[in-house]
Amino acid sequence: MKLALIIFTGVTLLLSLQTCNNSQAKQDHPASAEANEKTMELTGIIREQGITSYQYGTHTITTADDKFYALKSDAVDLNDYVEEKVTLVAEKIEGYPLSGGPDYLLVLEVK
Repeated sequence: MKLALIIFTGVTLLLSLQTCNNSQAKQDHPASAEANEKTMELTGIIREQGITSYQYGTHTITTADDKFYALKSDAVDLNDYVEEKVTLVAEKIEGYPLSGGPDYLLVLEVK
């Protein structure tokens, strides 16, 4: 029984990692027309993510109208803007939200 549980956990972990890698590959090479259609600007306060039930994103932003988003960025060090009110340019990452979590955004620029 223990062995079956270990095997099941291992297979689930491998499938999850593979799915994450495929999603990342698609995000790394968007067509420029698609990127322009998906791009949005948000203004709010950036905070570090911490422990969550949905387990994605490194930071969050809460806008003036109390909308909440999970964030990640390959272009900007979001730690430089923690607890600051900023305007950022981002695009929604497809396949999210998960587990009742917020929309997941890839930050392209902080203004």
